[in-house]
Amino acid sequence: MPELSAGATLHEAMMTSAIADATAAPMQDSPDRFNFGSPLKSPLVRGWLGDAAGLYLAGVMNTTRWTIEADDLLDTLRQGTPCIIAFWHECLPAMPVLWRTAGRITTGPTGYVLASRHRDGQLIARTMGRFGVRAIGGSTSRGGAAGLRELVRLIGLGHPVGLTPDGPRGPRRRAAPGVAQLGVLTGAPVFCVAAATSRAITLGSWDAMRIPLPFSRGAVVAGAGVSVTRGGLEAARADIEAQLTANLARAQIRCR
Repeated sequence: MPELSAGATLHEAMMTSAIADATAAPMQDSPDRFNFGSPLKSPLVRGWLGDAAGLYLAGVMNTTRWTIEADDLLDTLRQGTPCIIAFWHECLPAMPVLWRTAGRITTGPTGYVLASRHRDGQLIARTMGRFGVRAIGGSTSRGGAAGLRELVRLIGLGHPVGLTPDGPRGPRRRAAPGVAQLGVLTGAPVFCVAAATSRAITLGSWDAMRIPLPFSRGAVVAGAGVSVTRGGLEAARADIEAQLTANLARAQIRCR
């Protein structure tokens, strides 16, 4: 899923004067056209792939027996309280079940995720749109400061937002400071979420991303929200990292 991130450079960018002029908007693709030299460069092909991926993941969710252990997070979403949903990059394909579960219990504000402005991020934005989640363009390499600023604005308006502390390039399962910084800037709690399925294909990517397969057992695990104070950034970052890894281990056990 792709490059969702709030890395170390986001914190640095937020501290510069350039952030005052940064802008961000919901991701939009360029006009439809087909590129015969490289099909994946074509917005039309990315749209088809995004729609197909969304249909596939919807099918997986419908044929998987899910265990959801995320009462505090679901209560927060049900109440319409803004929050930050953090998850490891490798969990991305299984995360739509959380948004679908939230959609069944609340008609609250739309959820947003921070996604890369690169082609894979645009594909993911199309896929996530099927589950009622919108993407904000930005990453540690392009548009990161603007993307983080937009997330701050959206949280201020009451929206839940999601991001991967170890994306888009890793290292795997190492949380960069950006997610804790977002917690300080907004005062919103950070929920550490993990999702896993018993049957999946593991990719040879830097994050060892697992693509869930149909007719599996699945689990989503989230603990209590982490409150971040300005003087406790590093402690919060370490706590978020530890909780994300522990919750993923629990999710993997639950879906065996």
